[in-house]
Amino acid sequence: MKLHDSIQPTPEYHFDADTPWEEVAPGLTRQIMGYDGKIMIVKAKFETGAVGNLHKHYHSQVTYVESGEFEMTIGDDIRIIKAGDSYYIPPMVMHGCVCKVPGILVDVFSPAREDFLGHEMLDKDPSK
Repeated sequence: MKLHDSIQPTPEYHFDADTPWEEVAPGLTRQIMGYDGKIMIVKAKFETGAVGNLHKHYHSQVTYVESGEFEMTIGDDIRIIKAGDSYYIPPMVMHGCVCKVPGILVDVFSPAREDFLGHEMLDKDPSK
């Protein structure tokens, strides 16, 4: 059985008040809202100056800026993004951000981020 096939889905409903936040880095917390092995949605709350370190992963990622303002780097491109904006990160593209105004990013990953669930981060797509 492949790792993502073994990930048990969350209940159909996730309520904000019942879902814990976990500290990721100084000024950065995340709330895993729902997933199965194929998809995951996560909220990331940033305080001013908090950094989402540059990194890459094989997962596809789409993010909606719920609130705040961020200096976003995708590959070699750096832009300011604000509430209402969104972006797409192709697999294995370096990306990260610096929070300029406190806010929340809503990330969707496919497949689910196994490392967020306590599994070792895979270095390539296990389906290939």
